[in-house]
Amino acid sequence: MKIIVTSLFVQDQDKALAFYTEKLGFEKKHDIPVGEFRWIALVSPENQLGTELLLEPNNHPAAKEYQKKIFAEGIPATMFGVADIHKEYKQLSENGVNFTMEPTKIGENTIAVFDDTCGNLIQIIQQ
Repeated sequence: MKIIVTSLFVQDQDKALAFYTEKLGFEKKHDIPVGEFRWIALVSPENQLGTELLLEPNNHPAAKEYQKKIFAEGIPATMFGVADIHKEYKQLSENGVNFTMEPTKIGENTIAVFDDTCGNLIQIIQQ
């Protein structure tokens, strides 16, 4: 068994698609209409056959409440791995990404957190 798709609730699928592709550099793998929403799955350009990130609409009240509460508590919705967190932090900051936590050493790892503009805090980690 392996993880093939992970979901991330977003407030606006179009806005999220633009942010995750234009700001973060992910590539669109699927964009399929499903009723009033779409199945939008992204992949890392370095691993196009790897785990897909599904931009899931938060139209359900439970999804909205969950997203709102973890954001308010400062809890990242997911984590992405990076090879050089200081380089990534600099590039993303220059590209207009708003960080809520600068790169911080935590044990053997260094983490940083940014706002995805779609209702989520996202943590990046250099292991």
